[in-house]
Amino acid sequence: MTTQSNHQNRLAYRLVFSAGIDMRRVEDLVVLAILVVGCLHGEPALRLDAGYALAQETRVVVLRAGTPLAIQVARVFVGMCSHEFGSDAFSVSSTSR
Repeated sequence: MTTQSNHQNRLAYRLVFSAGIDMRRVEDLVVLAILVVGCLHGEPALRLDAGYALAQETRVVVLRAGTPLAIQVARVFVGMCSHEFGSDAFSVSSTSR
């Protein structure tokens, strides 16, 4: 089997949450967003494309964004966070990892 490293797969979204936002709830929403997208596309595709990292002390979540499925996870997660906390409770930026 051959694998290729692709710059596209290193794209990510970085979300920074305001003080006072419960980061355990944020992680629950990440997991729920992944579950929702996984229900639509299946676990194998999700395991290959989606991923996240969460740092509670810096209030940062980083989501993969290099594939259409990963972008769907990010969109669902951002929508859930906007609904749960309000759109000014966090900022979103894109980055290369």
